Amino acid sequence: MNTTTSIPEVSFFDFLIRAPEIVKNPLPFHHDNFEKKGDTFRLHLGLKKRVIFSRNPQLLQYVLQKNQKNYTKTDIQTKEVAKYLGKGLLTAEGSLWKTQRKLIQPSFHKKHLAQLLGTMQRTIRKEIAKLPVGEKVAITPRFGKLAFEVVAKALFSGAVREKEIQRLQEIVEASQKMLVRELRQPYLGWWFKHGGILEKHFKMVREARQLIRGLIAERKKTSQQKGDLLDMLLAAQYEDGTAMDEEQMIDEIMILFTAGHETTANALSFTCQLLAKHPEYQEKIYKEIRTLENRELMEQLMQQQLIKNVLEESMRLYPPAYFIDRLNLEEDEFAGMHFERGTSLLFSVMEIHRHKEYWEAPGDFRPERFKGPPNQHSGYYYPFGAGPRMCIGNNFAMFEMQMVIAELIRNLKMVPVTKDIEILPLITLKPKNAILQFEKRDGEG
Repeated sequence: MNTTTSIPEVSFFDFLIRAPEIVKNPLPFHHDNFEKKGDTFRLHLGLKKRVIFSRNPQLLQYVLQKNQKNYTKTDIQTKEVAKYLGKGLLTAEGSLWKTQRKLIQPSFHKKHLAQLLGTMQRTIRKEIAKLPVGEKVAITPRFGKLAFEVVAKALFSGAVREKEIQRLQEIVEASQKMLVRELRQPYLGWWFKHGGILEKHFKMVREARQLIRGLIAERKKTSQQKGDLLDMLLAAQYEDGTAMDEEQMIDEIMILFTAGHETTANALSFTCQLLAKHPEYQEKIYKEIRTLENRELMEQLMQQQLIKNVLEESMRLYPPAYFIDRLNLEEDEFAGMHFERGTSLLFSVMEIHRHKEYWEAPGDFRPERFKGPPNQHSGYYYPFGAGPRMCIGNNFAMFEMQMVIAELIRNLKMVPVTKDIEILPLITLKPKNAILQFEKRDGEG
């Protein structure tokens, strides 16, 4: 049987003619082809290279859950991202991933995260208090700093200094920008390599790793327990009773910094823009948090139904992880489609989240659609992925975002500055020109 004979193809010429547009933003090109060709199409990229694009949620569920053993991440994560971040949960595959996931997952259970909530809340309050009132504010850099601070304090408690956090953030963000350049401009690979540009970034990564190594060494010298993620990682043991070696721990911490701050900052930026455009939800949230304010923090978070619904709807419209890529290890078939071994599949989470077959008025902001059972949309809603490789930090991210939204609305009102919500699809879906104005609540602070 020929490769994917039942899948419509988009020609290399069609790709080439829209190449300048695709470099800036490939999503309109993807959308147009989904509308013309159906929920799955094959894109010819030249030199016998083809990629299958899909917005079929049943196929995604099959790949991530039902037959996940036959599918691996592509070189984008296992090689390209790994050369900056190392072989941790995000980039590892096979037995290494299984071993690390089993070791680290208990640290992110809700009962362990409860120990971190106080630190997270103090950090959030400190950063929210710095927001200027009555001025136009570019919110994404602000939320990026806030989210990085939260991850750093959750990992290292008070042991990490402001200057170190700032430098780690600079290095992580510079590495991500460089990776995007490599992926979007592969024809400049020789220049990146021989012009010393790659080595400059690798040197920065080595600096970050040395900084983290120093923080680990300091912790090992003291017997004092901080109850943070570093304590949990140091105490974790494999089945044979051994602990994680230092280089592997640094890999995992680099990935926690990267995965734990950018997607959160993006989601918060989109959510706040949506709330600014729909002020009625700000008032509803204000009533909800005032009703819950005398309860324990964990109980508040568990009972914040409207905030959770708003965040879920925001991540439906603007999923930070807007695509999922996989490669099949052996040939496979699904719904009449045949995939030869080594087929690249790229799933558009954003298209699935806005598919008119699964969502009523998919372009509208309607948090109410998430009322009811928590898994009612699980077949076509993937903000944190699915299956065994579902994001390990999903509870951490949700708790953090809930606390940020509650703290903002408790003290401030958000006012839109720009007409439209713009996007910048890079490794993650980033907001573009996300600018708001914050005003004090009447009679508040």
